[in-house]
Amino acid sequence: MGYIRSMRMHSVVRLVALTIIAGVAGASIPVARAGNGWGALDLPSPLCDGLQLPSDTRVAFRLYAVGVQVYRWNGTAWTFVEPVATLYADDEYRVKAGTHYAGPTWEGIDGSKVVGARLADCSPDPASIPWLLLHQVSAEGPGPFSQVTYIQRVNTKGGVAPIAPGTSIGVTAQIPYTTEYIFARPKR
Repeated sequence: MGYIRSMRMHSVVRLVALTIIAGVAGASIPVARAGNGWGALDLPSPLCDGLQLPSDTRVAFRLYAVGVQVYRWNGTAWTFVEPVATLYADDEYRVKAGTHYAGPTWEGIDGSKVVGARLADCSPDPASIPWLLLHQVSAEGPGPFSQVTYIQRVNTKGGVAPIAPGTSIGVTAQIPYTTEYIFARPKR
């Protein structure tokens, strides 16, 4: 019984991985468009020119996130705490691929993960959190996230800190957001 359950789980993980790969091959980005499938994105220029992937990388896969940006009131301003989001392989949020949380960390359902650090940002929509370029500071696991060297966050909607002050020091606000994450790895 344990062997059969293990084989079923392995099949599910492989199916999700193939779904992610298929989603990358057929996905399109509404604002930032993929130039040639696996190539770099055409980002709003000149505002977001600093978000281009290095020429020695290629897009490995794309995921779509739905979640919240968490902020804490310190008495004078809202300070960013962490993102809490679910990652999906498709832009209709049907196939769960992992989670996104503090670090910032992206973790696949297979357990592989990557932690990034911000290199550049731009704000094409002032009503939404900035678009970002991040580089990998650590990665682990045998899955696809372990090979990621750069991450782009594009097409953000929402997630901006509240305008009104908090009711007391330490109160938190969870602001909904959606975005697309582009994960790149070295060309081989």
